[in-house]
Amino acid sequence: MTQPDHPTRPTVRLRPKAEARAIRHGFPWVYADELVTDRRTQALPAGALAVLEDGERRPLGLVTVNTASRIIARMLDRDPEAVIDADWFRARLRRALSLRERLFAEPFYRLVHAEADGLPGIIIDRFGDAAVIQPNAAWAEAHIDALAEALADVTGVTRIVKNGSGRSRGLEGLAEELVTLRGDIDAPIPVSMNGATYMADLVGGQKTGLFFDQRPNHAFAASLARDASVLDVFTHVGGFALAALAGGAASALAVDASATALALATEGAKAGGVADRFATRQGDAFDVLEALGQEGATFDLVICDPPAFAPSKPALEAGLRAYERIARLAAPLVAPGGYLVLCSCSHAADLASFRNASARGIGRGGRRGQLIHTGFAGADHPMLPQLAESGYLKALFFRLDG
Repeated sequence: MTQPDHPTRPTVRLRPKAEARAIRHGFPWVYADELVTDRRTQALPAGALAVLEDGERRPLGLVTVNTASRIIARMLDRDPEAVIDADWFRARLRRALSLRERLFAEPFYRLVHAEADGLPGIIIDRFGDAAVIQPNAAWAEAHIDALAEALADVTGVTRIVKNGSGRSRGLEGLAEELVTLRGDIDAPIPVSMNGATYMADLVGGQKTGLFFDQRPNHAFAASLARDASVLDVFTHVGGFALAALAGGAASALAVDASATALALATEGAKAGGVADRFATRQGDAFDVLEALGQEGATFDLVICDPPAFAPSKPALEAGLRAYERIARLAAPLVAPGGYLVLCSCSHAADLASFRNASARGIGRGGRRGQLIHTGFAGADHPMLPQLAESGYLKALFFRLDG
């Protein structure tokens, strides 16, 4: 339900020492220690709409408030009197769609990338006539019906899934749930990218079922893969391995802890006509890397694309150690003159920190290398310049000594 508008809409105010200028210049968040949290503000339900004022009571815009979250307010609209309804969502979605339609010939992409597309805490991935919404903020949960209506109207999708899972929802005090909002999805959806076919499980897979963000990095890895033997660790549903095979790799071994993900990867290999060059190995990535080292295995191209080891600042130190360990274990598996690709989707680990950890690990693995390319998420995952967290993905391509 949409919250009633003025004159009943409440106001919340920045503390006198809070930096209102950052908000005026486009920073979309207010942290809990920056807002006056009197009893009236504390009484606001999670996801409530309110007018944000600076310390001198000048309006800054319309925000959504969640006093249970460290991000206590998120900017929705610079107009304090904006009405958040299906029409408002339609306008935001049309703007997001216009970018993706220019970028991609086929409707398979990230349609909405949260704050960078003006929809804080909302992720929408599109798979042809189907879409998955991740409402990772309380306000999005409260407006899910209007959002789904607008999404269907603007894009024409007939099947919509709400995937309410993940760490972000927990931080907002939201329960985990998976709900089909429109239509039926009873089988994985084939998705073509970079000449490969991936099987996206929209109702049983990780996140939205497929990671579109790595598309340009898959393509660059594939350009290194002709006639190569490839090891893809943390492959999910085939990730780099299937792209490399589409690019002419001689063979690819895909490693993941999930048997379900590997089964989908195998389906994708069959659909793409590369099953004869594709193999899988289930197990903990660190254990498999160690075992391959003990077996004396080597590959021309090794890729490690782990989950976020440093999802928050408190986890940064341990996360960087994990990235270093991955590099240390993977480097000896690269044939002389071969390539090592190391990825991080941890927004808390900036590029320099991740690069340094990776270089240390390569050195500890007894190798030296050239950094030949640094990749990021595709253009359907735009960055909000004021919000470093929106640029989370890094991919480092090394050519190791021969």
